[in-house]
Amino acid sequence: MAWHVLGRPAWPMRDPSAFAREGYGRNAIAYRCVRMIAEAAASAPLKVGPRDHPLARLLMRPNPEQTGVELLEAFYGHLQVSGNAYLEAAGIDCAAPSELYVLRPDRMQVVPGADGWPVGWAHRVGANVRRFERDPVTGDAPILHLKLFNPGDDWYGLSPMEAAGYAIDIHNAGGAWNKALIDNAARPSGALVFSGVGGADRLSEDQFCRLKHELEEMHAGAANAGRPMLLEGGLEWRPMSLTPADMDFIEARFAAAREIALAFGVPPMLLGIPGDNTYSNYREANLAFWRQTALPLAMKAARRIEAWIGDRWPAAGPAAVSVDLDHVPALAIERDALWARVGAADFLDTNEKRRLAGVEEPERACE
Repeated sequence: MAWHVLGRPAWPMRDPSAFAREGYGRNAIAYRCVRMIAEAAASAPLKVGPRDHPLARLLMRPNPEQTGVELLEAFYGHLQVSGNAYLEAAGIDCAAPSELYVLRPDRMQVVPGADGWPVGWAHRVGANVRRFERDPVTGDAPILHLKLFNPGDDWYGLSPMEAAGYAIDIHNAGGAWNKALIDNAARPSGALVFSGVGGADRLSEDQFCRLKHELEEMHAGAANAGRPMLLEGGLEWRPMSLTPADMDFIEARFAAAREIALAFGVPPMLLGIPGDNTYSNYREANLAFWRQTALPLAMKAARRIEAWIGDRWPAAGPAAVSVDLDHVPALAIERDALWARVGAADFLDTNEKRRLAGVEEPERACE
């Protein structure tokens, strides 16, 4: 006898909407990192065996609005921004889904059971709430929740965007400071000093308000850049120059950009960040990006999809999902080197060379 009780949703402590707004929407480095990882991982083709399995057709065209590449790109993008990504398996027959959809992480809440493991999910859009429950007997679920490792949370992942939060804030603040400096004619601020003509030691209240109004109207903003200032008697303009320490904000932005790229696993050379070219050439940096960031993410998603819905079609049997490395253009150099080594091995027969090269042996005709 299975006793199943749907618990109450557990809200995430962090706000994925804030990560999307402040990080992805307002920071060029974080935006480019997310796009590079999502597009690269989605472009790695998934191989389903056997080839005529229904899951292969489902991954090629998951729903009427998206192709398989578009679906995976959104899936990986949410994972990088919020640390969590959700896929919904929909269809008339719950056992064999006919469509797949990506759900926004900021609208999803995990429903933990009595033992702490998720027994369902809640999807909230305004006042409308949809609940998805895991089958207590088979363990099948209509939702695939892929998350990044988080040592401080049992239900939600930790995103690179959150790990790079301080660096993103520094980079954004540096850009806002630079924008304000340009709006001020790209000159440092200064001070108007009253010399006290006629024995007066300060401006009257009316004089002060009129002077402040004239400065805001006639000399503030980019449209008034370079306009000369007309001063009355007793007023002197003293510019305030920036010290070398104050001007170090440019290098601080570069350091913050490198830290953001480090959190996402993207070589700074691929982002055009100066001062951190640790690779001898662009090709090595691109290969490191694929091997250390894009491919592990694609392989992780392939294994989870296989475990999630690979056996939902009993008539077709279980499906095996993997990344087709032979059709990844970035790995062409490694494939050429492998083929050259295998081809030069004269002590191996043809079948052994096929196995080492990862090529399937041709089927033998029935005698």
